[in-house]
Amino acid sequence: MYDVDEIRREFPILDRRIGDKRLVYLDNAATSQKPRRVLDALTKYYERHNANIHRGVHRLAEEATAAYEESRAKVARFLGAPGTTGLVFTRGTTESINLVAYAWGRKNLREGDEVLLTEVEHHSNLVPWQLAAQATGARLRFVPIREDGTLDMEEAGRLIGPKTKLVGCIHASNVLATINPVVKLARMAREAGALMLVDGAQSAPHLPVDVEALGCDFFACSGHKMLGPTGVGVLWGRPEILEEMDPFLGGGEMIREVRLDHSTYNDLPYKFEAGTMNIAQAVGLGAAVDYLGELGMENVREHERRLGEYAYGRLSELEGIEIYGPKEERTGLVSFSLPDVHPHDLSQLLDEEGIAIRSGHHCAQPLMRRLGVPATARASFYLYNVEEEVDRLVEALARAREFFRPYAI
Repeated sequence: MYDVDEIRREFPILDRRIGDKRLVYLDNAATSQKPRRVLDALTKYYERHNANIHRGVHRLAEEATAAYEESRAKVARFLGAPGTTGLVFTRGTTESINLVAYAWGRKNLREGDEVLLTEVEHHSNLVPWQLAAQATGARLRFVPIREDGTLDMEEAGRLIGPKTKLVGCIHASNVLATINPVVKLARMAREAGALMLVDGAQSAPHLPVDVEALGCDFFACSGHKMLGPTGVGVLWGRPEILEEMDPFLGGGEMIREVRLDHSTYNDLPYKFEAGTMNIAQAVGLGAAVDYLGELGMENVREHERRLGEYAYGRLSELEGIEIYGPKEERTGLVSFSLPDVHPHDLSQLLDEEGIAIRSGHHCAQPLMRRLGVPATARASFYLYNVEEEVDRLVEALARAREFFRPYAI
């Protein structure tokens, strides 16, 4: 049984008060809060097992290595990966996509080749490909969105062709809450002989994910958005593709043999894990996916679906509000704007009520231009949020609307 009251007791920060108000944390798309078991895992690692991994033969080094590799296996199972060989620890989604754009893109893209992205991409799945295109002469093309915020799949079918070498798509939009049809895109890419990269930063924390079922060649996600620590993330890639890629960073651990004039490289996944990794953070991510697995991602998805629908309905009651994205098949976030109120002003006013939301372009400036706004406000929900927090948000927004009404032009 999914008991949200019991779940909330696992998150100490939810007991905080902002001034005299109980914290309502609705900025989960930016980063999630951490349950006690993740905090305890970090403390236990540093108090009992702290050492560098893979190279030492003393007891602490062996314990740290075992804990790190156990977390790799846990994350691989959580993502439905067939094994750990293709599971690379990184600092997060941004580094994971940069790794692919650099180590695969610069080696394989040529002038005239095309990389197909979408209009809804986070900067993390746009800027690295701009850099790769500038370095190789490849061309970026973009699947547009319809008025309801869903991808124009007919246009995607026209854009994917013999020149397409890679299709990259955010699995779930951090602005529109749209769940994109990445399985269909992956199939279309494969039929054209192209690879498929999925940005799973907003899906892995909220939806059941199976990289094999998605049909992708690369999948990236961030630990801190899925109850884990900051500074750790994952790139899963098909081992046969990773094997052919050049290293991303050079240094210790990613090598097999180093001579003054050349080096040979380590086996996967260590070829892409240069230097001392974020060991404790990886261990903490292992604890996070253990917890998510116990809750059941189907249950997490259903809780957020119901909460998102409730929030969409309650927010729709506000006079003049603009809500972005489709009404159905959404993740648990809502981006919106109120007439004559800048999102930054709104966010600051809500903070005085103890309510944390995000305002800005959400690292999706091209999408903001497509929507015709400089910024939006965004309330994003997670597995520990409840309807009463939605009610507090709506009540605070109504008061903010009245506060700013006299200043409207």
